Amino acid sequence: MTEPTDGAAEWPAAGLSSGQERGGGAGRKRFLADAAARSLEVELVERLAAHSLEEAAAILGIRPGDIVKSLVVKHKDGSFLFALVPGDRQISWPKLRQLVGVNKLSLPAADIALAATGYERGTITPLGSTTAWPVYADSTITGRRISMGAGEHGYSAFVDADALTAALGAVVADISDPLQ
Repeated sequence: MTEPTDGAAEWPAAGLSSGQERGGGAGRKRFLADAAARSLEVELVERLAAHSLEEAAAILGIRPGDIVKSLVVKHKDGSFLFALVPGDRQISWPKLRQLVGVNKLSLPAADIALAATGYERGTITPLGSTTAWPVYADSTITGRRISMGAGEHGYSAFVDADALTAALGAVVADISDPLQ
């Protein structure tokens, strides 16, 4: 399925649906299984490795803001949450702390993020996480098709953001600011 975006390149036409996969990594399999269990349509696209957000967007033929970062955020009490933020924006810590009702949140080290989700940085997604942490999605992702990590390096997933937030039971709110 191709879908144009505001004058940007068309979405990739080739991919795998949530019911298909090629052999491979456990993270990608968990991602696809969770998407299928939630009746969430995803398109999985194998892609070249990227060294920056801009490079990933160029490889996928989309704008950087159409790539949604799945960030693992640590509470002071040791629990976690996911923050879904467009690639051209950053977490607004004051907004997120106020929404969550805490005075301290932080990004954990890579090994702690891996232990909390089962995913390495660059592949993190709430779908298929080894623990179903709460999800907070920035309101700017709604109403469009987005790309996100698919649980394995070299793969991206395309999904309708509204269907994703509904399937995850995400809190949708203003939790970001433009990149500085």
